[in-house]
Amino acid sequence: MPYVNIKITKEGVTPEQKAKLIQGATQLLVDVLGKNPKTTVVVIDEVETDNWGIGGESVTTRRKRGE
Repeated sequence: MPYVNIKITKEGVTPEQKAKLIQGATQLLVDVLGKNPKTTVVVIDEVETDNWGIGGESVTTRRKRGE
């Protein structure tokens, strides 16, 4: 049973976009590894930008600077 964990920053991702991520990740495992889509698990974790760091600073700080 494949397990895929997608982590994204919590910045207004719609339910439709999440559905596409789940469908796409599942289909990728079917296409590349021949996995059964009925037993493929996909979990999306949305992380607050204050809790996601890049280069020693939070994404919140980077976004404020326009990065």
